[in-house]
Amino acid sequence: MDKSYPDITRNLSANLKHLRKEIPEVTQAFSGLAGAALRDGALDKKTKELIALGIGISTRCDGCIGFHTEALIKLGVTRDEFRDVVGMAIYMGGGPSLMYAADAMAAFEQYSAIPD
Repeated sequence: MDKSYPDITRNLSANLKHLRKEIPEVTQAFSGLAGAALRDGALDKKTKELIALGIGISTRCDGCIGFHTEALIKLGVTRDEFRDVVGMAIYMGGGPSLMYAADAMAAFEQYSAIPD
């Protein structure tokens, strides 16, 4: 496995910091959208993050896999919950999602190994 999801998210975070300076109105609006979408409602935050992970896998987005896996680890996701979402992403995304699901499991292992 050549990908390190903690490195991917760290590098993206640095790039996003610069992007926020370049287009602050757009990035602030996106942050507001994210905050509103993730607020507890009929679904709790963990369920919403699980959905986001599934979409990230099926769209083959490394950053999405990294950021949402990290959030899920912090929210106390279990391996069984994580595997169920990975399975649904494979079902919905076919072969390419199978490849990214393997990467998502690697991200789970990497973030699980980082002490709090």
